[in-house]
Amino acid sequence: MGEAPHAREGATPTVRVVDASLVPTGGPARIAVSHLAEAADVAAGVASAGGVAEVVEGRLVVTARPSQLVDAAGRRGGAELAGPLGIEVDRAVASWLAGAPAFATPAGVLPCDERPVVMGILNVTPDSFSDGGSHYTAADHPGPALAHARAMLEEGADVIDVGGESTRPGADPVPEDEELRRVVPVVEALAADGAVVSIDTSKANVARQAVAAGAAIVNDVSAGTSDGLLLQTVAELDVPYVVMHMRGTPRTMQRDPRYTDVVAEVYDFLSDQLRRLDLLGVPAERVVVDPGIGFGKTVTHNLELLRRVREFTSLGRPVLVGTSRKSFLGAVTGVREASARVEGSIVTAAHAVGNGAAIVRVHDVAETVRAVTMARAVVTGDVPG
Repeated sequence: MGEAPHAREGATPTVRVVDASLVPTGGPARIAVSHLAEAADVAAGVASAGGVAEVVEGRLVVTARPSQLVDAAGRRGGAELAGPLGIEVDRAVASWLAGAPAFATPAGVLPCDERPVVMGILNVTPDSFSDGGSHYTAADHPGPALAHARAMLEEGADVIDVGGESTRPGADPVPEDEELRRVVPVVEALAADGAVVSIDTSKANVARQAVAAGAAIVNDVSAGTSDGLLLQTVAELDVPYVVMHMRGTPRTMQRDPRYTDVVAEVYDFLSDQLRRLDLLGVPAERVVVDPGIGFGKTVTHNLELLRRVREFTSLGRPVLVGTSRKSFLGAVTGVREASARVEGSIVTAAHAVGNGAAIVRVHDVAETVRAVTMARAVVTGDVPG
């Protein structure tokens, strides 16, 4: 089961906005706070001021004006409690309301503030779950991989995510030298073309060599837990980083994953990682957050993360969602063949964008570009020029 967050001495509260749509007109917000000292006393203070509050699995959950929450904290714990909480509440509410910021990379700015950004998946592997071997064989590498990447760029991909190690459930690790042999020639050629390239790896040296070859982003499914040197390497390389939630490893992650509240627990993990990265020298401005759909989650967990993806925008960073061709789509639709899960992939990408995701990671680029453009237009009312 998941663990409730305990208030840690000196810890900054973690604030998650569930809904702040009424705040601009002076109305209440629904806000959840983890790691808050005296949560029960603050809940009582919010209730006495006319709000609704309860403590659920150690988290304070309130429906009240943000000022009522902060004032209640001040009455119970003074400025020492109210000050940090007020800063985090203001930041989270503003982020939830504002939408994603643009995201700068060494190869160019991704316009997350203007439109959905599409990341094309390039598996340079023989064993990935959906297309293993389609774009990679040792004999003619890197020709097929480059041809597919360039086709995705023509179809509208903003980023090409190059991976040389399968992260499908049950996958075995790939030796570092083999991963490098697969990815470096591809990264080098695409970067020379002027493409924005991300390297999908959990190994510090692969990240280092790929960035030297021209990769502009490090995309790590392990959030730095697989290789203890990776996060410090990212800090030294001064490149953007995608931090993702995964419970376990690709080999073990689908062995009975359990959560009490999957959204709350994944959110708290990502918030903690943002603080850890900042301490290591990777500021939030260089980080994208990914809730890790399909990585250590059941079908129900994945659907809940999708349904509530907007909550992750209160972290203040672009939210990346990757659902493309994953097994939970097949479980819902009955489509067994991964490559045939096109409709489920497109619908979930459009839903994610319509609910705040800034970046979608996909196999079927052309179809997804059209779908997320439409989803964005429905939400904003803006017609692309």
